[in-house]
Amino acid sequence: MKILAMSKIRVVIVDDHKMLVEGLRDIINETEVIEIVGVAHDAENCRKYLSSWKPDVLMLDIGLPDISGIDFCKELKNNYPHLKILALTSHNEYAMVKQMLDNGASGYLVKNAESREVIEGIKTVYNGDTFLSHEVDLLMKKRSENAIWLTDRERELLKLVSEGYTNAEIADKIFLSPETVRGYRKNLLYKLEAKNTAVLVKIAMEQRLI
Repeated sequence: MKILAMSKIRVVIVDDHKMLVEGLRDIINETEVIEIVGVAHDAENCRKYLSSWKPDVLMLDIGLPDISGIDFCKELKNNYPHLKILALTSHNEYAMVKQMLDNGASGYLVKNAESREVIEGIKTVYNGDTFLSHEVDLLMKKRSENAIWLTDRERELLKLVSEGYTNAEIADKIFLSPETVRGYRKNLLYKLEAKNTAVLVKIAMEQRLI
């Protein structure tokens, strides 16, 4: 069904990659049913202007400079329950997809998606349905609901956590920043549904993950 010009889908993009934003502008400007009503390069500016932009769909990058997009997604849904959020990210990792969906996102679009998928994603979430780009959809279907799947890096970090190393010590050992290690640890807690490090290690041993 054709959407009338006066009822275009209002879209806001929250992403700090300016070239990507310009690419999305070009894609969206080619349609007659969608318009970009605002752009923010961080969460702070999104908070400042969102109520005046009044978007139907918000395209949200997971890797914002001032806050995790996963946490910001939850904040946005709490403050704007009717807002449709389409995650826009280069991460197509199972736990991140699941966290975004759990935190209220209506869709998940990888940044290398084709123009057709971008438009389809916006329209789909606007209409109240869930949208997963093709490669994310395949990823989710490969993982059963209760599967625990870790990357090699996560297994390495989990082993060091179980041996009692601090974030700073782990960072030195595997040549990552302490902030990155904290992110990995937080992701592991989520994946294994553990409340704290002690429970994390216990589950890891029970599941023979280390």
